[in-house]
Amino acid sequence: MNIKFPTNSSPIKLYRNPISGHCHRAELMLALLDIPYETIDLDMANGAHKTPEYLKISPFGQVPAIDDNGVTLSDSNAIMIYLYKKYNEGYEWYPEEPIKAAEVQRWLSVAAGEIAYGPCAVRLVKVFAADLDYNKAKEITGGLFSVIEAILKTRNYLAGEAITLADVACYSYISHVPEGGVSLAPYHAIQAWLERVEAHPRFVAMARSALPKA
Repeated sequence: MNIKFPTNSSPIKLYRNPISGHCHRAELMLALLDIPYETIDLDMANGAHKTPEYLKISPFGQVPAIDDNGVTLSDSNAIMIYLYKKYNEGYEWYPEEPIKAAEVQRWLSVAAGEIAYGPCAVRLVKVFAADLDYNKAKEITGGLFSVIEAILKTRNYLAGEAITLADVACYSYISHVPEGGVSLAPYHAIQAWLERVEAHPRFVAMARSALPKA
């Protein structure tokens, strides 16, 4: 997995909340591609993500966002695509073959859909006291995990036998779902998949925000 990061460039700036799964998604992609980066933790409780300066980088006031030597971009999935397209050489994080590409894209949609409304939402309620329907989010999580468990009994990674953007997009919130009061104990195939992702030599973990609640 070679990269083409210019030797005369400064490290990419990653604006983040260190316990945000969306931010970890972007940081994990940076790490897996072995791209030099520095993290800038925003004091979101005091509105650092809504300042005029930050809104020039992330117009919706969201994290993560990056500044790649003047090129600014927000949205975790968009950042992953950008990093892969610009810096990756020789490895298909997002395959060119139509069926394989569609499989990866499906999981990017799941990350923005079922994972956001399930594993992400239960954690938002428990960790951040978000005003969301916890029981509904837990129900979505259970249905999602049943599907993923069945899929991962037939393959090593979400989109096949090799790690792709699908795994990077989905890993963070699934691995931290115990912080939302959902146990991973019944899902042996999911646990094995998480371990495979974590075994990558350039893997970086996301900070734990609370002790497991289940």
